[in-house]
Amino acid sequence: MNRRSLMAGMAALGVLTTVGGPFAVADELDDLRASGALGEGFDGFAVAREDSAAAAVARINEKRRKIYQKQANKEDVPISAVGTIFAKKIMKRAPKGTWFQNESGQWVQK
Repeated sequence: MNRRSLMAGMAALGVLTTVGGPFAVADELDDLRASGALGEGFDGFAVAREDSAAAAVARINEKRRKIYQKQANKEDVPISAVGTIFAKKIMKRAPKGTWFQNESGQWVQK
């Protein structure tokens, strides 16, 4: 497995542009990011920064996990490898003001 192959597979799945699935979920994701209640982790999963975002984060991450697992199975790699690559894409595409949590647990704002 190589990075190019993994990225091509993810693009084919459409995961690079449909992070949250249906538009309503994407709107919710954008709203929670803008409020600071939700941030993005280094592993490609959303992180609740406020308790009020916990249910939404669970829904978002369930969808992401399914997408990541499907790609991981296809490429015969750990799901964490898919998540890490996806996290980099999320970081590039997320709007200014989005919070990101690094591996040491520190929060930084784009």
